[in-house]
Amino acid sequence: MRKTSGPSPRTPRLRAALVAVAVAAVTGATLAGSPASASSSGAAPATDTAQFKGVNWADPRDNFADDLLQLSGLSTTNTYRQTYAKATRIIAAFRANLGANTVRLPINPYTVDGAYWKSYRGVIDAASDQGFKVIVSYWEGTGARKDGYIDDTATYWPMWDTVVKAYKNDKHVYFEPMNEPHGYTDTEWADIAAKWLSTYAKVPRNRVFVSGAGYNDHVTSVCADPRLKGTYLSLHHYGFWKDYTTYDQWVADLKVRIGDCANRTVADEFGAPMTTGLNYDVKTPDDNFVNYVQAVTDTFRELKMGSVYWPGLRTDDTYSIQTLTGTTARPWLATTNQSGADRLAWAWGRGKPVKG
Repeated sequence: MRKTSGPSPRTPRLRAALVAVAVAAVTGATLAGSPASASSSGAAPATDTAQFKGVNWADPRDNFADDLLQLSGLSTTNTYRQTYAKATRIIAAFRANLGANTVRLPINPYTVDGAYWKSYRGVIDAASDQGFKVIVSYWEGTGARKDGYIDDTATYWPMWDTVVKAYKNDKHVYFEPMNEPHGYTDTEWADIAAKWLSTYAKVPRNRVFVSGAGYNDHVTSVCADPRLKGTYLSLHHYGFWKDYTTYDQWVADLKVRIGDCANRTVADEFGAPMTTGLNYDVKTPDDNFVNYVQAVTDTFRELKMGSVYWPGLRTDDTYSIQTLTGTTARPWLATTNQSGADRLAWAWGRGKPVKG
């Protein structure tokens, strides 16, 4: 679940309504009931999830595509060398401008199973070579395929065969079997995640991110499943899910989705408007998005949780905290909202708290 591109409020509200329905369906049975049992059956020993300080780098189409993925600033016609050179600069800009050390990237069968894979690997390699942690996540297609299910198992598993073979020995690369598996029940999704782990048993579990169920909107059910023990868990959390919520209500909403599984959880998507002039450094109780950003970044810091902002870079997305500068061949980035960058720094253990 993420903010769509463009300024129109209609799509976020529609998606928020759909999420509200999905979340409501699990709230009573899952969100309220799971935290107490999560640590007893599935939680791994404490891990340093705060080590993940990152951003998503996205295709302008929101990563949902029925063809080759083209990350903002790159081109599907670029060679490996060209892709590597551009990606090296963009990754360096994420570090220089934000202090990031992690990037989350999309994959799909179209991108991996053809000739373009050689070029696309330039992004992963450029990030890894700079010491970045790279979370590689499968995205489903668009249109009728955008339903929260794996589009085609006949291409899904060969895709992962290729990716795992290429990067199983690269300690910087982490694997996320699916982004937002909302078509499945909690149990169905846990079964698929368990199958992924058994299929790629040689991949260390601490290099796997198991998405929370639904729209990655709660991790309590996957945390409680002993088959998934030892993995990281990925959570998504967005301010547009609610029309208005106070700071304290946002903190409570986030914590119930995590339960007592913070020691395994990384919020690998969260975000808010960055190009509309909001100041996230000053308390503004009557603004929902300011309340949201301050609440979640404070909570990530408090719980020592890693977080990966959505998006670090996505062309024409009002949530994007970076924008392209420089030339096509030699791209660089500029920060779209310094107060937003300040809150990321705070979540990642640096910077200053919000002003009164």
